[in-house]
Amino acid sequence: MGQTAQKIIKENKDEILKLLNIAFAEEWLAYYQYWVGAQVAKGPMRKTIADEFLEHAKEEHDHAQLLCDRIIQLGGVPLLDPDEWKKHALCQYDAPTDEYIMKLLEQNLKAERCAISRYQQICELCMSGKDIDTFHISRHILEEELEHEQEIEDYIADIESAMEHMKK
Repeated sequence: MGQTAQKIIKENKDEILKLLNIAFAEEWLAYYQYWVGAQVAKGPMRKTIADEFLEHAKEEHDHAQLLCDRIIQLGGVPLLDPDEWKKHALCQYDAPTDEYIMKLLEQNLKAERCAISRYQQICELCMSGKDIDTFHISRHILEEELEHEQEIEDYIADIESAMEHMKK
C-alpha cells in the first residue's frame, strides 16, 4: 500500500485489520458450513437447497479471497492457521449434527445474520472516507450476505407453506 493510502487510514488501521481478520475467519467457517451441509442434507427440496448451499459456499470462498487481498494490501497478515479461525470468529460454526434441511437452513440463517452485522460494522467504521476501498469491499460482501439471508428465508417459508398445505 502506498504512503498516501497508509496516511489516510492510519488512525483506524489496526481496528480495520482486526475486523477484517475476524470476517476472514468467519468466511472460511461459513464456506465449510455451507459445503458440508450440502453434502449431508436430508429432507424436502434437498437437491435444490444443497445446490444453493454449494453456490453460497463458493461466494463465501470468494469473500475470503477479497478479505485476504485487502488485509495484505493494508500491510496485515491474514490468519494463517485454520485452528485460529474458531478462536477469532464471532459468528460461530454450527456442525450439521442434525442433517434435516430445515435445521441446516436455520443454522445458515443465523450465520448470515451474524455476517450481516459484521459487514455493517466494517462499513460503518470505514464510511467516513478514511478507508473507502475497504468500505466498497465490505459493502459488496454485505449485499451478497443480505441476498443469502433472503434466499434462506424464502426456502424456509416455502417448506413451511408446503407442510401446512399437506396438513389440510
